[in-house]
Amino acid sequence: MALRLAMVGGGPGSFIGPVHRMAAELDGRIRLVAGVFSRDPAKNAKAAADWGVAPDRVYPDHHAMIAAERARDDGVDLVSVVTPNHLHFDVSAAALKGGLHVISDKPATLNLAQAQELAEIVAASGKRYGLTYTYTGYPMVREAREIVARGDLGSVRKVVVEYSQGWLSKPLERDGDNKQASWRADPSQSGVGGCIGDIGVHAFNIAEFVTGVRVERLCADVSTVVPGRGLDDDCNVLLRFEGGARGVLIASQISAGARNGLTLSVYGEKGGLTWSHEDPNVLTLDWLDGPSQVFHAGSGYLGAAARAVTRLPTGHPEGFIEAFANIYRDFADAIDGHGGGFVPDIAEGVRGMAFVERAVAASRDDAGWVKLEGEGR
Repeated sequence: MALRLAMVGGGPGSFIGPVHRMAAELDGRIRLVAGVFSRDPAKNAKAAADWGVAPDRVYPDHHAMIAAERARDDGVDLVSVVTPNHLHFDVSAAALKGGLHVISDKPATLNLAQAQELAEIVAASGKRYGLTYTYTGYPMVREAREIVARGDLGSVRKVVVEYSQGWLSKPLERDGDNKQASWRADPSQSGVGGCIGDIGVHAFNIAEFVTGVRVERLCADVSTVVPGRGLDDDCNVLLRFEGGARGVLIASQISAGARNGLTLSVYGEKGGLTWSHEDPNVLTLDWLDGPSQVFHAGSGYLGAAARAVTRLPTGHPEGFIEAFANIYRDFADAIDGHGGGFVPDIAEGVRGMAFVERAVAASRDDAGWVKLEGEGR
């Protein structure tokens, strides 16, 4: 039987809400049956009608939803949180305390203190908590992780991750009709990080996911380029990893002409690998003393982790929805007790918020190299 899902947020005007809904239902493991899709009653009802949710399971707020669903014999099993950042903590905490599993859009919360408190709530609840760091769901990203973990590249020496967009090159947040720009540029809804909290955390997460090592120290230049903008829109961060590897992280939303340019390169003693989100079904390996190799998604020579999240034969492209769906399918496996080890959890949520707050503060204070966690340099 499919797990029953409630969604909070994601109504008309949302980019990520429909993506969550499609991804959750793609494999038939999860079915959307309830939700609070908008604070606007008309938009709330429209989203429910569009997605086949019965009118009696559309609620005015998440507290009413949790109480009503707990009282039903066919109540929901999990809640998907797809609101702006400032609501992530309240919805997640209420759902967990109400005995429901939670899968949330990133970042985990508005700030680090909330993320740390949420970690305690997750531990006390005994329920599953996952974050949709979507790019970890791509087959070739999981193949890259396996290659590094196997030691094929030798010890990791350098990591370069770039996530460049250009859509905020103009002050779109001043256009009252652009919902996506307006909340992302509002500190009360987005938190202390703008670009760094929106896409920088993705870059940070994929770097740690693929390498299997953590960032220990950073040196950040987090800036606001568009005049009058309330949060950062361009970030350049030097990284030092456990074991001595060096790294560079670039995140920008004012790189005019860039679309969704997430690219990761990992270099070891023997060679390096490169993966790009805009060509996600290809992984390139370049060797110090050997010919280059190009790996393709869906191929039989790939490792078990990549094959497990591939739906189509090689040459048939899979993309963003499928990668998102892999996170949801892994989460369903975790709830059902069948693994789910690849789902980013609250620990990664705490690290993401620590990265955002530490980088923003270090850049503001011109502090140079600082520890990622804890105080001091």
